[in-house]
Amino acid sequence: MQEIDLNHKTILITGAAGFIGANLILRLLSDIEDSTLIGIDNFNDYYDPALKQYRLEKIYSAQASSASNKFRFIEGDIGDSSTVYSLFNTVAPSIVVNLAAQAGVRYSITNPDAYIHSNLIGFYNILEACRSLGEHLEHLVYASSSSVYGGNKKIPFQESDFVDHPVSLYAATKKSNELLAHSYSKLYNIPSTGLRFFTVYGPAGRPDMAYFGFTDKLRRDEKIRIFNYGNCKRDFTYIDDIVEGVTRVMGGPPEKSTGEDGLPIPPYSIYNIGNSKPENLMDFVRILSEELVLEGVLPESFDFDSHRELVPMQQGDVPITYADTNKLEMDFGFCPSTDLRTGLRAFAKWYKEYYKC
Repeated sequence: MQEIDLNHKTILITGAAGFIGANLILRLLSDIEDSTLIGIDNFNDYYDPALKQYRLEKIYSAQASSASNKFRFIEGDIGDSSTVYSLFNTVAPSIVVNLAAQAGVRYSITNPDAYIHSNLIGFYNILEACRSLGEHLEHLVYASSSSVYGGNKKIPFQESDFVDHPVSLYAATKKSNELLAHSYSKLYNIPSTGLRFFTVYGPAGRPDMAYFGFTDKLRRDEKIRIFNYGNCKRDFTYIDDIVEGVTRVMGGPPEKSTGEDGLPIPPYSIYNIGNSKPENLMDFVRILSEELVLEGVLPESFDFDSHRELVPMQQGDVPITYADTNKLEMDFGFCPSTDLRTGLRAFAKWYKEYYKC
């Protein structure tokens, strides 16, 4: 690993109005100097586009108070090659963070075309555009997912684990991203790092995520369905921890080197970013409901037990996710640590404010 300075750079972030992308841009506007941040995203109907607009407004507000950094947003689809190539030719980024993707395990079962378009064709377009930059490109960072571990029974999940048995199309596209990035690193000496995110949550998150959907239903006094009869465990990772990890990795691309055959050894790496503390889904929902009551989103008389329905495992899901983050801590001195109650309290406060309840 080498170290590069994030100041005085042109940085492209795809998925800029998304949950992780918007928070990353806010962090960069605060922490780096004299840089140009270029964001690209689309406003499809996977979830309410108003939430993406809300995140963008937060960015514009932060940018207005940032004396040294510039932010520019382009509405576009990375699945459209002409849009991607034109953007790269115009801005020539030295660092690219690809967070744009069609997310969600369950949605991939009913709408597979969206995943092929965004996660495979879109990522291929990004790789080709990165290749066109040659030595100018210092680092490509891209989002992978804990879903690549599929039905692995060995826990915690390590980056060196065998991950060739995905249980959803979404997982398969993310594993494909890692393979594509590796091949481009080998062929074209592109420093690339994939980040396997573990169940990201927090304020202004994705409405399709369980904690957000649970909150919507509980607020409407509806029952929530808890899969695998409440026996699922997830390595919930708070958004600020994810952003901290991404920021550190951006400044530490894999080093370029040459093998005995005179050809590049792929400057390629993978890291888990997770909390390394799986939480039982039942406990997660109970804590969420308690924090929603404290914030007044739910009434003080709220009865958790009467609002839950235990159901079998849903297709595409796995019983547990659990990140081994030793590699991240060893290379970058960071390990996510935000506890669940703290993170859910922040979400509950945001939810009350955003929905004015």
